[in-house]
Amino acid sequence: MMNPRLPIPIVHSDPDILGGTPVFIGTRVPMKTLLDYLEAGDSLNEFLDHFPSVSREQAIVLLATIRSPHNNI
Repeated sequence: MMNPRLPIPIVHSDPDILGGTPVFIGTRVPMKTLLDYLEAGDSLNEFLDHFPSVSREQAIVLLATIRSPHNNI
């Protein structure tokens, strides 16, 4: 199931992938992993280096959506 609240489809949840944890589309990388990296003080580039299956665009759109005052994530 795709997340209809994001401006472009970048995250989805499927019970067969990590028990339904929201992951970046085309990967098994939970979106929370990006947030955990940033909260720990790591850079976006470090996250992308460790998870090359996540595109820079996916990460930036997710972060922009979270920062939006109208986000419903």
